[in-house]
Amino acid sequence: MLSAISEMDPVLIAAAVIPAVILMVQVYRADRLEKEPAGILISLLVFGVFATALAIVTETIGENILNLLFDEINLGYLILWNFLVVALSEEGFKLLLLRARTWRSPNFNCQFDGVVYAVFVSLGFALWENIGYVAMYGFGTALARAVTAVPGHACFGVFMGVWYGAARRYANYGDPVGARVCRRRALWAPVFIHGMYDFLASLEFAYSGLIFIAFIVVVFLVAMRRVKIVSRNDRYIA
Repeated sequence: MLSAISEMDPVLIAAAVIPAVILMVQVYRADRLEKEPAGILISLLVFGVFATALAIVTETIGENILNLLFDEINLGYLILWNFLVVALSEEGFKLLLLRARTWRSPNFNCQFDGVVYAVFVSLGFALWENIGYVAMYGFGTALARAVTAVPGHACFGVFMGVWYGAARRYANYGDPVGARVCRRRALWAPVFIHGMYDFLASLEFAYSGLIFIAFIVVVFLVAMRRVKIVSRNDRYIA
């Protein structure tokens, strides 16, 4: 993929990168109490790229196992592939690397920081994934993913970050049970939404495209609403 990227037209690179940059700026601006240092945000973007590499490994293994058990058009295959293999791999590695980088950071002193961190690692993932798709399939793919996959990953990051920030607050307040519950929700909420996104995208029947678009719109609106609420009610948790 690196060779393909090196030969890409700058316009294609911009088309792959700009949607993620716009969303990162919007979430960064919503952090009203204390802006996060550039160093930690850049590192989270890099960690998001690492998550794509790790996910490729587990998805390849999962695909090989599922191919032994199901036909690719089987409903069981679609459910296991989209929810268990793809969504769990990608969101699981995002959360794993997110926690490794930020959980004990002194900068993680506000609840909304969890949203900022999760969205940045998610968009690092989406940005690299988007560049790869655009390098292989061109400008049309960039346009399609600009309004579907990139905002989708940002939304997955929002739902992860809301619960991740709450987990840090509970941990700081000496409630390990509450922290553990929220960390689990920080994984399973985005896994479910991501899995449903991929599952609906894989269906082929009358009006399946409309259902997929409606799902994207609803998820995006709910995620943006959550960003506004958590930003408005943000608090210091150190």
